[in-house]
Amino acid sequence: MASEALVYEDRTPAPQLDKKTLNKMVWRSLMLQASFNYERMQAAGWLWSILPGLEKIHTNKKDLATSMKHNLEFFNTHPFLVTFVMGIVLSMEQNKADINSIRAVRVAAMGPLGGIGDALFWFTLVPITAGITANMAINGSVAGPIIYFLITFGVQMVLRYWLMYMSYDMGTKAIEVLTANAREFTHAASLLGVFVVGALTCNYGATTLGMEIANGDTPIVIQDKLNSILPAMIPLILTLMCYNLIKKKGWSPTKCILLLLAIGIVGCAFGIWSGTYTALVPVPWHS
Repeated sequence: MASEALVYEDRTPAPQLDKKTLNKMVWRSLMLQASFNYERMQAAGWLWSILPGLEKIHTNKKDLATSMKHNLEFFNTHPFLVTFVMGIVLSMEQNKADINSIRAVRVAAMGPLGGIGDALFWFTLVPITAGITANMAINGSVAGPIIYFLITFGVQMVLRYWLMYMSYDMGTKAIEVLTANAREFTHAASLLGVFVVGALTCNYGATTLGMEIANGDTPIVIQDKLNSILPAMIPLILTLMCYNLIKKKGWSPTKCILLLLAIGIVGCAFGIWSGTYTALVPVPWHS
């Protein structure tokens, strides 16, 4: 009985899936994490996304039930790149491949995509887009959030469609394309993301000292002196402080956020940060 469960009853390859079905699964993939849980992660969303294709491929109800069962096993990958795995699995299901082979390919493909997706989106595209459009929004432009949505949603949808059709046409050969340069691509994208985040910290880090030293009619602005030594020194110090607390002291990002919030409130209350100035040497009031 155990060996029979590893293959489908109907071993005849199914016809190619039509574009309408493939497109439907691309849109369903947006709901991949709708029922995310800690036991099987994205499994329920994965099955919901791929189900229209499975129903077209498996006309045998028992085979469809078997396919649904093994496609409901643990699954977790980057949500924007999931259609790459989907196309490969659908190609194998269509050819009625061995069930264990389908399982192995699904697990092998979902891992590298997680690292590539994180480097491509969370470390690169999203910080760059958010940095530019957030500044537009701060300046009162309604176009800021609209452009952010159009870029992030537009890029991921283009990738979803392209990866679905590419991997479905290539089948298991797409795995070779993925793994050939996955490590180099992930490393390069991560470096780019770190570089961009550093640049955003420098350009948009608005933390500046608001203290002055009385010096007759022309007080000495401490922030100007710091800028002459190293521009954006304060944002750099705060960034390195948080990095050290997370990396060396084991702090969580939430703790760092609360610490920065406390530093900001206390600093503004005593006039340390820009916006409320205080003089290190008393300055007489002039009428």
